[in-house]
Amino acid sequence: MSVLVVGSMAYDSVITPRDSADDVLGGSALFFSAAASYFSPVNLVAVVGEDFDLQAIEFLKDKNVNLDGLTTEPGKTFRWKGKYLDNMNDRETIYTHLNVFEKFNPVLPDHYKSSKFVFLANISPDLQYNVMQQVQKPKFVAMDTMNFWISGALDSLKRTLSVVDALLINDSEVKELAETDNIFAGARKIQKMGPQTIIIKKGEHGALLIHEDSIFFCPAYPVDNLYDPTGAGDTFAGGFMGYLARHDELTPAIFQRAMLFATAMASFNVEAFSVDRVKDLSKEEIVDRVLKLRDMIHIEEDADWLTI
Repeated sequence: MSVLVVGSMAYDSVITPRDSADDVLGGSALFFSAAASYFSPVNLVAVVGEDFDLQAIEFLKDKNVNLDGLTTEPGKTFRWKGKYLDNMNDRETIYTHLNVFEKFNPVLPDHYKSSKFVFLANISPDLQYNVMQQVQKPKFVAMDTMNFWISGALDSLKRTLSVVDALLINDSEVKELAETDNIFAGARKIQKMGPQTIIIKKGEHGALLIHEDSIFFCPAYPVDNLYDPTGAGDTFAGGFMGYLARHDELTPAIFQRAMLFATAMASFNVEAFSVDRVKDLSKEEIVDRVLKLRDMIHIEEDADWLTI
């Protein structure tokens, strides 16, 4: 089944302790689509300016990403520049120029409205809710958000949370949204707001899946060649949603396997700037990392292993 993503397309300029890059492809919709396309067809909705090089994203078409929802508006494309600190976890934003993204008003092409899997990337919760009014009986909807919307648009955010199935969020955002210092208690409070699936992203420390009453933890894949973390969360979301969309029945086991594939995709993303590492992967590379992740959480058992 196809996956609908509504988010941003951008030009990023990134400085890391290892290197720097100017005006490389970025944006949540780009990272998501590049990852999800290995598993399922993708319908993309985003906006770019007249300065955007459409030839640079031709590879997405080759990977079964439908760009009918990508619009070009007068003006410049969204641009962001950031600098990562030595720990590669924290970063400083040097500038954010929203440009045409400032007036982004996603309108779905008619043939997108029947998408069964939907990912609402990190945009205004009002825009996310607007998208939900356009889709027709989706099977599974996930959304992303950030501290900016939690502190500045809480009522709108809660309205959107009430109509989605899953929320991807990090530790600090859980605590702020749920007003608690305990992420597990916080996740349960967020479930009462609507989404029964909560994925708590913990960066180099992995990701936590709280699905209905179950809890599953997936470690991060050990990356020796950490190059650029930009877009890792959206790449994770792409792997997760793309894998789910391959299945008619969403069992707890499918959600857990999706976490492994999502983590593997994010681990590739951080090994290069932009989507340079993600866009040319082989299926064998992806499966190899998933198997290694499985082995990291698998315990060899025998008849006496619980004897104490």
